This record gives sequence, structure tokens and C-alpha cells, in this order.
Amino acid sequence: MQTLRRWWHDTAGGLPATFWYLWAGLLINRAGAFAMLFLSLYLTAERGASEALAGTVVGAYGAGGAAGVLLGGVLADRWGRRATLLAAHLSTAGLMVTLAFTRPLALIAVLSALVGVVHSMPSPAFVAAIVDVVPEERRSRAFNLQFWAFNLGMAVASLLAGVLAEASFTALFLVDAGATLTAAAVIGWKVPETLRRTAGLRPPTRSTPGAPRRAGLRTALTDRTFLVFVGLTFVLAVLTLQTSTIMPLAMRADGLGPSAYGLVVALGGALIVLGQLFVPRLIDRHRKHVVLAASTALLALGFGVLAVADELAVYLGAAVVWTIGSMLAAPPNAQINADLAPPQLRARYQSVFYLTFPAASFLAPTLGGFSLQYLGNGHWLIVGGLGLLAAVGHLLAGPPRERHVAALRRAADRVPAMID
Repeated sequence: MQTLRRWWHDTAGGLPATFWYLWAGLLINRAGAFAMLFLSLYLTAERGASEALAGTVVGAYGAGGAAGVLLGGVLADRWGRRATLLAAHLSTAGLMVTLAFTRPLALIAVLSALVGVVHSMPSPAFVAAIVDVVPEERRSRAFNLQFWAFNLGMAVASLLAGVLAEASFTALFLVDAGATLTAAAVIGWKVPETLRRTAGLRPPTRSTPGAPRRAGLRTALTDRTFLVFVGLTFVLAVLTLQTSTIMPLAMRADGLGPSAYGLVVALGGALIVLGQLFVPRLIDRHRKHVVLAASTALLALGFGVLAVADELAVYLGAAVVWTIGSMLAAPPNAQINADLAPPQLRARYQSVFYLTFPAASFLAPTLGGFSLQYLGNGHWLIVGGLGLLAAVGHLLAGPPRERHVAALRRAADRVPAMID
């Protein structure tokens, strides 16, 4: 019992109350955020769209997300974290209600893009708020718990959504809106504004000692080492998003309904919920790029198996493989992203890094819809091959990236923090 208590303290102890309210808001939001998971099925089953058109509409959601990440970062620094979170959640709820009763496909595409914007806006605000309130030595466990809550919510959402979709797609959007409003209520009631806690730090300028010469987004966009990592993360995101964009269409073609799809996604979420908190101890003794190579190879294998899948049991087995890959990838991915950013430009680097996910949300369904429609099961062989190439990329990029991080740390040690 004492061992269990020590493990729990090391995993979740010492975190402030505000973090837990943020955590609760995220959990409630994700548990009800299932409408967009089933958007492709809704478009093909209810609105009569082709697979290619459905992929394009879902891609519009991803395109909106790219804008939402940048907008959320700017607003979180100008309006504040709490105000940005509330604006995003309330806007999402209104758009979900509108989508529930919208019929023209063109209008659904526009609304999907807007939902993409407001769905992505909270990401930088959540991260910024957590950094604001959690001491540096406890942030690793905070972000691990954030990832855990996200997937716990996704597991609940998938099970609920599968049942609701069998009864009514309209209910999907309305329940999603209700959950989003509940999350907004928790944030509005219990989460104070945290921006003032870091207001003392000056933004970097060319005259700031040790600051990169071209301070701003341009610095991140011209950092080759960072961009290689971002590119490999983009491939990881494309692979992971197959579960919510293309796999439901493949399962439908195999005669499997929404409840079967919900079970597959819920299995992945359950595995993460049960095992994610044990992953850090498992991988700590290994170099980060080796862990990322192994995790990406597992994702490639899991999705590649779908080329021969035609029964639910095969989909469930493949889900176990790619979920283990995702679990292994999460901690080193977050740590490398933090290591590569110069201290004065961490927020800007985060913005560029987070663009990989909405960009993948656009590319994965847009190209994947055409690929599945015209190549059939060959689509999964392409996905698997792409993942294996990314695994090799991690092995090649790892050593020079480690040298680059070491150089950044030496430079940071020579430059004192600029505090007002």
C-alpha cells in the first residue's frame, strides 16, 4: 500500500488546485467532444456525400484548426488564458447546435472549418495556463496527466458516440454542445486568469542579450533542426488521425457499424488510461529518438495490418499495436519540443509545433478519402510505408538533434533571464 501511495504521489502529487480544475474542464470537454469523430460517417450516411467529398469536408475542419492554433496563441497572450478558453468553448457550443440542424453540404463545410478554428483555440491557452500555475519541477507530471485526461475523455466519448450515432446523428451534435457548455462552466467558475503570473517576462528583441537575431515566428520557421522534428511529428499525426478520419469509412465498407468503430477507438483510449502513467518509467533509460523510432514503427505496423482487415477482431488487434506506439511517443515528443525552443521563444515554437496537428487533420482526410476510394486496401500499405520511413528519419535525426539541444543549453546558461 505504501508503494502504491508513493507511486501516486510521484504521478499526481503536489499540483495546484487550478491545474485540477483545468484538468476537469478538459476531461468533460473531451468526454462530450465526439461529433467531429463521426463527421465522415454522418456525411456519407445521412447527407449522401461520397467518400472523397466527405474527406474534403472533414479536411476543412483541419484547415480551420491551423488558423485556430495561431489565433488561440495570440488571444491567450492578449486577452488572457481564461477569456480565450471561455470564448472558444462558448463558440464551439453554438456552432455544434447549428451543425445539428444544417443540411446543405456547402454550409456544413463552412461550419466544419469554423468548428476547427474554435476547437484548436484552447490548446495553446490550456498549455500556457498549466505552465503559469504549475512549478517547473512538476510540469512533466502535469502534462502527462493532461494527456491521460484527454484520452480518458476520448474513450468515454467513443463509447457514447457509437450508441448515439445508431439512434440519431443530430443527438451527437447536441450532446457535444451540452458537454462543451459544462466545461465552460467549470472554467468560468473555478479557473482564475493566470496570465498575470508571467507578465514580468519581457518579449525578446534584437537587443536582448542571447536572443536569436531574428526573434519571432521566422526564427522557428528557419530552424532546420526544429523543422525536421516538426516534419516527423507531422507524419506521426497523419498516422494517428487515420483512426478518426479514414478508418471509420474502411470499417463501414467492411460492413461494420458505428458501434463497432466506437469500440475500436474506446479500446485505444482504455489502454492509454490504464497504461500511460507507467510509460515514463519504461522509457526513461532509452534515448528519445530511439523511443520515437520504435513508437512510429509500431504505428506503421498497426495501420499496415488494416490492409488485410475485414473483421472487428483484426481492427481491435491492430488498435492495440498502434495505441502502444502512441503511448510510447507522447513523453519524448513533448520533451524534445520543449528542449528545442530557445527560452525567449518558447511560445512561438509551440505555435509552429501545434500547427502539425490541424495540418494533418486537413491532409489525412483530404488525401486519404481519395486514396481509400481509388486504391482500396492499398491505402493502408501506403500509410504503413510512410510510418516506416519516419521511423528511419528519427534514427538519423536523433544524434544531431541532441548536439543542437546541448548547444542551446550551454547558450542559455550563459544568458541571465530578463526580468522586469
